[in-house]
Amino acid sequence: MIYGFVFLPLCLAAYQIAPQRWRKRVLLIFSWIFFWLLSRGLIVYLLGTTVFVHCIGIWLEWLKSEQKAELGTAGKGEKKKIKAIYQKKSRYVLAFGVLALLGILAYLKYYNFFVSNVNGIFGSVLPFTLAEKKILMPIGISFYTLQAIGYMADVYWGKIRAEENLEKTALFLAFFPQIMEGPICRYQDTADALCEGRPLDTDNLTKGYIRIFWGLFKKRIIADRLAIAVGMIFDNYTSYSGAYIAVGAVAYTVQLYMEFSGCMDIIIGSGELFGVRLPENFRQPFCARSAAEFWRRWHITLGTWFKTYIFYPVSMSGPVKKWNQYGRKHFGKYITMLGTSAMALFPVWLCNGLWHGARWSYIFYGMYYFTLILLGIAVEPVRDRILEFLHIGEKSAGLRLMRIAKTWVIIFVGELFFRADGLRAGVYMFRSMFDHFDLSIFTDGSLLNLGMSRADIIAVMAGCVAVAVVGSIKERGTDIRQSILQKPVVIRWGICYALMLAVIIISAYGDGYQAVDMIYAGF
Repeated sequence: MIYGFVFLPLCLAAYQIAPQRWRKRVLLIFSWIFFWLLSRGLIVYLLGTTVFVHCIGIWLEWLKSEQKAELGTAGKGEKKKIKAIYQKKSRYVLAFGVLALLGILAYLKYYNFFVSNVNGIFGSVLPFTLAEKKILMPIGISFYTLQAIGYMADVYWGKIRAEENLEKTALFLAFFPQIMEGPICRYQDTADALCEGRPLDTDNLTKGYIRIFWGLFKKRIIADRLAIAVGMIFDNYTSYSGAYIAVGAVAYTVQLYMEFSGCMDIIIGSGELFGVRLPENFRQPFCARSAAEFWRRWHITLGTWFKTYIFYPVSMSGPVKKWNQYGRKHFGKYITMLGTSAMALFPVWLCNGLWHGARWSYIFYGMYYFTLILLGIAVEPVRDRILEFLHIGEKSAGLRLMRIAKTWVIIFVGELFFRADGLRAGVYMFRSMFDHFDLSIFTDGSLLNLGMSRADIIAVMAGCVAVAVVGSIKERGTDIRQSILQKPVVIRWGICYALMLAVIIISAYGDGYQAVDMIYAGF
């Protein structure tokens, strides 16, 4: 609320008052203030790594200009050698930049995880015990690191020119709406818009605030209420079994989606206020018909980052090319395709699991989706033949519903392990879900013992229906906010005020509720 009603209005006012050439500096100053308010002295990390990333980009660009100069005066026989030399130098510079950022991230985020596992495995053998440390992490360090690595890699590949203006680089990396939870942006998508300094626009303000309040609606009315029941089940999982565990898995999945997508609405809406179009991070994920499609719709910018900077480079690497040649010769196209898919997908999903945090349950989460997606690729030819034999078309409504239902089960089980307090707890909860599965808890009022009143349950269900209806309309290709903009001013602002009042009146706050931190801000 402080963000929406204090910080953001102050930033908007300062931005509009400032001359156009100063507006990027206003955004940068407010971005640094935002980071300092949440991470205090750790802003030193942000400032230091910003200068470092900027210098790496300049270094890579300088190597390109030096190569171009030498190629201009070199003979035909020397050009290939010069290209090889500078490619090697550029590769070393990029590796230095990437490893430096990943090294800092690994220390801050995974040091204690490493220590606890080393002590657990080798504690009886080693003459000493490694000590865990209390380490403070800057907000959104995982998002920030991936965005910075993407910038350096794009300069290395020649997709963009290195930015010479340090302020522009700093604003791209630190823009306050996105630094905590993303979305993970590419430089060419947002940098220019951030620095244009366009004046505030009525349409942008309307669209932006509608989206912000829609995000608050999802988080404050639905997610924060579900957090009560989810916490009770997962924090006391040994006391529950059967349908209670299933309820917990479903409730957490809904909470996570409403929380994360709601925050994305707030973030993207905040960017729109300034005329900055941040990339979408969700596209109706619960309409997905497979695990692979789900991840093309869920946390889209993270998936795009992994695809661009891990999947494609691994797919084009020397070992994979050698396997393709060897596999086609000895095993045939099908086995070769599966092997190639496995080699490219494994590091993607291992990194996906590790990116979420230093826990074995997160690693299992990544391997869970790796296995399911690879299995989907493996059975696809057989599935297609079965459907052809049964004369069932791909657009069949029954088939679509069956696939969506299957995907929901996959999602719920995955999020059960994701939320569980460790891998052992996840396994215990999964097994106990099949013990004493009693559907009567849905009719006898037992669910009211999870900390939510009837009014809370009604508010959550009504909110979910509203989100589902909006999602269904968007899935059909209708731009709801653009349609609202075409309405008279009274209707436009009426909708905006209605959302605002709903958030203020129905939000989960007061007695019995507590402030709920943003889930993905911790990743």
